[in-house]
Amino acid sequence: MHEATSTVTSKGQVTIPAEIRRYLGIEPADKVAFVIDGAGKVEIRPAKYTIETIRGIVPALPDREAGDFRAQIEEATEEATEHLRPDTDAP
Repeated sequence: MHEATSTVTSKGQVTIPAEIRRYLGIEPADKVAFVIDGAGKVEIRPAKYTIETIRGIVPALPDREAGDFRAQIEEATEEATEHLRPDTDAP
C-alpha cells in the first residue's frame, strides 16, 4: 500500500498530491467524490457524471420539440460521430 499526505487548510481544503491525481486521472476542474463505505473506510475517486453535472453540455437541436429527447439524442450522437467513421468510399 502506498500513502501520500497533504495538509488541510483553515478552510478545510487539501491539495491532492500530483502522483494521486495522475493515478486517478484527475485533471484541473474535474470533480472528485469522497465515499465512506460501511466499515468507515474513506475513498476518493473521480466523480461520476450525472444529469446535473452534464446539463447544458450538448446544445439543443434547432427546430425540435423539447419533449422529443430520444430522437434529439440519437441525431446529435450521429452528427457528433460522423467525423469518426471511416470513409467507406475511399480506396
